[in-house]
Amino acid sequence: MLKINAGNGSGDFCDGIARRDFIRIGAMGIGGLTMANLLEAEAQAGIGSSHKAVINIFLPGGPPHQDMFDLKMDAPREIRGEFKPISTNVPGLQICEEFPLMAKMMDKFTVIRSIVGATGGHDAEQCMTGRSNRNQPPGGWPSIGSILSKLNGPVKPDMPPFIGLSPKTGHIQWSDPGKAGFLGPAHAAFRPSAEGKEDMTLNGITLERLSDRKKLLQSFDQLRRDVDNSGLIEGMDAYNQQAFGMLTSGKLADALDLEKEDVKLRDRYGRGTAKLQADGAPKLLDHFLLARRLVEVGVRCVSLSFSRWDWHGGNFRRARQDFPMLDQGLTALIEDLHQRGLDKDVVVVCWGEFGRTPTINKDAGRDHWPRVSCGLLAGGGLKHGQVIGATDRLGGEASERPVTFGEVHATLYHALGIDPNTTTVNDLNGRPHYLVENNSQPLHEVV
Repeated sequence: MLKINAGNGSGDFCDGIARRDFIRIGAMGIGGLTMANLLEAEAQAGIGSSHKAVINIFLPGGPPHQDMFDLKMDAPREIRGEFKPISTNVPGLQICEEFPLMAKMMDKFTVIRSIVGATGGHDAEQCMTGRSNRNQPPGGWPSIGSILSKLNGPVKPDMPPFIGLSPKTGHIQWSDPGKAGFLGPAHAAFRPSAEGKEDMTLNGITLERLSDRKKLLQSFDQLRRDVDNSGLIEGMDAYNQQAFGMLTSGKLADALDLEKEDVKLRDRYGRGTAKLQADGAPKLLDHFLLARRLVEVGVRCVSLSFSRWDWHGGNFRRARQDFPMLDQGLTALIEDLHQRGLDKDVVVVCWGEFGRTPTINKDAGRDHWPRVSCGLLAGGGLKHGQVIGATDRLGGEASERPVTFGEVHATLYHALGIDPNTTTVNDLNGRPHYLVENNSQPLHEVV
């Protein structure tokens, strides 16, 4: 059994969603699924010869758009807040003073100031699937990583195509970027952690003994297939092959070992500490570096959550802590991708589930505001150094070029070399679905 503990964050969001995180990959009761059922292994012959990848950075809780990349200096004091804008290396583009590193390399980013269509709940659904959680087909919509796993399979037999560095909560998928939906557990995100890395290599087990276990497991899988008509066991051999490949190669464990990185580079990214995890969802700066290492060795999609942005109180105090960390980790990632020549093949998106209210409340916080939010794009061979969309004087409504979650996902698929309007995946009833809804098109400004 592979057992992975994914952190012990405490506390809740404003709507009571807990963040105790415990992940178990292995036997799940009598006749249960094996470890490899959470690996994405269905390699499809002849598909996905190139290695494009996406890094999806989710800011759970809803970041304050008007304090980050859409400051409203002409608004009344109770709306404009405490921060001042600074100029960037893109003429006419200003962002919050707490992002000085990003300001120096803004030509490598695209700011989207007018994302609309959020449902308003603490849910990663739209950022991970491009769709709302309403009127879902049986099994639910799959995330972009699961779709890549299904369409392209693994780049390498011993490397999962989809890895989720974010913890999964116990009873709601607010921060679950690993959701496979109707594609099934074979295409859910594999979730590693520091505590589980030793289980990804052979410890005291010979290859001969491992081979014997593999043959025994295959015989049990054949028996399950013979008596199972639901389709759950279909593809079990492929999952097992990847699981054994991971154990015998140790490449994933090596990719997760940050000690192999140069000390100066680690310092550039910043280092995660237990203290940074104390406030709910992890503030792990390490995850930015892990994401780069993972896409570099063959992972098609890496998703991560950074910090906790549900700031109903103390908005500016907390921003002064978290904005500089996001500035450091995100700019280090983009700079690193460019220096390694990965910026054409790896597309990065950074966003949250909704924005925050224009008016600052009595607790110096901002509340939920689904009418408009912001996001960042980088890499992927896209055209950057620009702003897409605008909001009104108070930052409450999209006044120019409203952008939907589906359009952002269509852009991601385009950067990955996939046509979102002609490619389909089948649901549990065999019904084909396009990758994005409402015929959403890639953002013409960046493609």
